[in-house]
Amino acid sequence: MKRILSILLIVLSSLAYSQSAYQHVSDRDLYRFLDELAGMHVIDLTSAIKPYTRMEIAEYLEQAQEQRVYLSPTRRAQLDKYLGEFAMERGELKKGKWNLVQRDTTLSVHLLLPEVVYRDTLFTALIRPVYGFRHFSGGNQDFWATYGGAEAITYIGGNWSVYASLRDNYQSDQRLAQPTWLTQEQGGVYKSQTGGGRGGEFSEMRGGITWQWNWGTLGFIKDHVQWGDHQNGSNILSGRTPSFPMIKLNMSPAKWIELNYFHGWLVSEAIDSVNSYFHENGYPRTTHRRSYIAANMFTIKPLERLHLSFGNSIIYGDMDVQPGYLIPFFFYKSVVHTLHRGTSYQNSAMYINVSSRQIRHLHLYATYFVDEFSIRRVTDSERHNFTGIKGGFSLTDWPLRNVFLGAEYTFTNPITYLHDQATTQFRSNRYNLGHYLEDNAEEYFAQLRIYPGGAFRLGASWTYARKGNHYEYIRGRRDPRIDQMPVLEDITWTKNQLAFDATVFPLPNLRVFARYTLSDVQGYEADGESAQYYLNLFSPSYLHGKNNILELGFGMGF
Repeated sequence: MKRILSILLIVLSSLAYSQSAYQHVSDRDLYRFLDELAGMHVIDLTSAIKPYTRMEIAEYLEQAQEQRVYLSPTRRAQLDKYLGEFAMERGELKKGKWNLVQRDTTLSVHLLLPEVVYRDTLFTALIRPVYGFRHFSGGNQDFWATYGGAEAITYIGGNWSVYASLRDNYQSDQRLAQPTWLTQEQGGVYKSQTGGGRGGEFSEMRGGITWQWNWGTLGFIKDHVQWGDHQNGSNILSGRTPSFPMIKLNMSPAKWIELNYFHGWLVSEAIDSVNSYFHENGYPRTTHRRSYIAANMFTIKPLERLHLSFGNSIIYGDMDVQPGYLIPFFFYKSVVHTLHRGTSYQNSAMYINVSSRQIRHLHLYATYFVDEFSIRRVTDSERHNFTGIKGGFSLTDWPLRNVFLGAEYTFTNPITYLHDQATTQFRSNRYNLGHYLEDNAEEYFAQLRIYPGGAFRLGASWTYARKGNHYEYIRGRRDPRIDQMPVLEDITWTKNQLAFDATVFPLPNLRVFARYTLSDVQGYEADGESAQYYLNLFSPSYLHGKNNILELGFGMGF
């Protein structure tokens, strides 16, 4: 047996050639740059699945470097900035006038931005602090928010990676995210602000350990994932929830097919009264009921730059990990029929994503999310399936160079993303896993980005979103049935927003930004509730009504 294991390890080690530390999805400027390179036919990528590994990103940047003669001077400057940021993954040490120590090819110590990198034949490691600051003024109140911590990335041998990121978030006077608020701020598990006040603070620990071979990656990580092409929030997996631990698998055995899968441990925040202890004197010891998610996405590439992705997910709970959901390529709805016959329902979903970049400069995409579906509902005009759609396009560097123009539309039927069991909700820590507007909603979005110089970006965007009646999932409901709930009949909340922003990148991994927003966020009476009720339910107080808000800040690390 030991001999067989030894031979297996030798064979697997010979297949390994790279490592997989993930670049967080909050690095939006980098992901936008890669999407724009793909739109210009400089690289080809599966943009429906994020995050990418840092090694993948380095490969994309190297491909762009080989074609830099076809890029504008502005795009070359952007490329050079990211080549410096990913020097370690490219087998180099970061260079520049801010180097305090440069020991051949083994050690680099940077002053700006602070960073230490070490390399030898077996072990490569990077460690650096992260910090960011945002100040909001105007509207109903002035407040500020910060994050601070450190991150480390290590590569061991030819196939192992270990990465970690720890940051504390502090928000004065105003919290930026809550589970019911319809914003795209990153969700967090808040605790009361130290010293009191209306704000809050939370800590976020991300990272993991991964093992990679030449056609796949397997990892045990705690991180965020985004599934589905989008410009203003995915409607499959948005990545807005607090990060949760997962087993993550990527396989691409041929150029024309790719499989992405993960099995995650969600946080139901539903109290398990059987395994909790309640004392007459003192604090109770409570535990949460168990909740899990398994999800896969197959991507087929029948033609160059045409990606057809499809997959399904299952959320299940109140049991041990089910081995049937650890099989990456299953259709889980069928597994439910076998494993859970006669027991409580589980929560399954399906989705399709189509992405076409076959015409240079033009990206066309569409996503269809299916929570529950019945053919009988299609032929019945009074009933609807629990589905959501998103469609959009973007133009990169055409007809004008260094200009990006994009627009998209999102619509979600009532009851989509909802469920009637606490442990099978499409949520973690009470934040919806899907689109940030949740169900019974629609959104129009358009944006323009201009790059006057490699280290400078100007942008403008317009968003109009509206939310219909706020329903609950009540199984067996009659008059009306649950699939007959009116679609956008009574509008409970709207947002009309015009935003302008400017961002400069003075150093790699550092951005300084300003954003000016003209917004009109309103609530409306419906279903016996007041307009103020819906404003409070769906929006933070600083966004209520008509506001002009100026946001200034900087970020060092993501």
